[in-house]
Amino acid sequence: MRTFNWLRGSAATTVLGVALLGGFGGGEAAAQGKQLTLCWAAWDPANALVELGKDFTKQSGIEMKYEFVPWTSYADRFLNELNSHGKLCDLIIGDSQWIGGAAENKWYVKLNDFFDKEKISMDDFVPATVVGYSQWPKNSPNYWALPAMADAVGWTYRKDWFSRQDIQSAFKAKYGRDLAPPKTYDELKQIAQFFQGREIDGKKVYGAYIFTERGSEGITMGVTNVLYNYGFSYDNPKKPYQMQSVVNSADAAKGLEFYKELYKCCTAPGMTNAYMQEGLDAFKSGQVAMQMNWFAFFPGLYKDPNVGGDRIGFFVNPSGPNGHFTQLGGQGISVVATSDRKDDALAYIKWFAQPAVQQKWWQLGGYSALKAVVDAPSFPRSAAFAPQFLESMGIVKDFWAEPSYAQLLLDMQKRVHDYVVADKGTAQQALDLLVKDWTKVFKEQGKQVASQ
Repeated sequence: MRTFNWLRGSAATTVLGVALLGGFGGGEAAAQGKQLTLCWAAWDPANALVELGKDFTKQSGIEMKYEFVPWTSYADRFLNELNSHGKLCDLIIGDSQWIGGAAENKWYVKLNDFFDKEKISMDDFVPATVVGYSQWPKNSPNYWALPAMADAVGWTYRKDWFSRQDIQSAFKAKYGRDLAPPKTYDELKQIAQFFQGREIDGKKVYGAYIFTERGSEGITMGVTNVLYNYGFSYDNPKKPYQMQSVVNSADAAKGLEFYKELYKCCTAPGMTNAYMQEGLDAFKSGQVAMQMNWFAFFPGLYKDPNVGGDRIGFFVNPSGPNGHFTQLGGQGISVVATSDRKDDALAYIKWFAQPAVQQKWWQLGGYSALKAVVDAPSFPRSAAFAPQFLESMGIVKDFWAEPSYAQLLLDMQKRVHDYVVADKGTAQQALDLLVKDWTKVFKEQGKQVASQ
């Protein structure tokens, strides 16, 4: 996931999670005066990384310091830090969409020679994460990060509600089929409509939670899950930056219409600017039958005493009439080019890439992208959501990773939110305007934009 506000003038600089670790090797580290600062977002996987990093300190004698900031400030804080050539971060787990700007602006150390020397092969990682987190230009053997935190959009549902005999009977009487996790978006909408306004255990509930947040990336990261499956693409793969009739195709407009229909018919009132945390709150409080969110949060939800365990189920983003994809999230880990401790930072990446470390990373609550972990026969049984995560990582698509991605994202946020939430214009008009917005951005960047 990725959150972006800095072009809007936000100056968020609050640091919420700074942790110093010693561990078994702390005395040696103190004697040597060696330490590394790793920068990331403040969330559950970061806590797992702190625990994992204790092993690195024990083995290397290098003390780990962590600078974690909330998602709402994550991009503001660290993109400004990178752009100003600061020395706060030695290692950074940066969002996938930063990779183009980070490479072209020389914010990150290029890792090709290091990978060759240490025999770290990108063939050992899930292909989508290599393209999404590591490569610039895309689909070229130029690597600026090691895949660190694989992630994608998935769905949770109230398995206990779905399995109730009274609810099962009512659903079958109405729709003539058994109530089960949806495979298609039409099925998802039907189930959401069924639950919308229904009373369960004396409480009014709602059908589905979806992303609508406007300020950073939320509604874009939500609507793309539908758009991809209706035929939307960012450009013509045979004609880079040719967006006309691709971004704004008739099928893409139908996908945008569907997302608005789902928002209008089947979500809780007041969810006009909602993203990750609002979805977690809605699901944990028993408001919704189904919830769109990132897999990164699913370990915590599974452990929740009120809605976890046998009460929760998971499913892959449903398919649409023209495909089956889901939105890529996640990040790679990079060495910051201005760091004075590049050798030690590279030592951390070498350590982190080891299969045993990657296995423990998964067990602690992180999401490994290493094939040796996720392709193991035991992996689908290792967590209740592991099969869905594995399937999702095979069907991911991502937003633009161009150096100008921030403006491209803000443009889409505005056009989509204006249509879906604010009821401005039609879906076709929204996408037509988006093509104009993006054409202007790319032309300002000196790109050749083909009309057809």
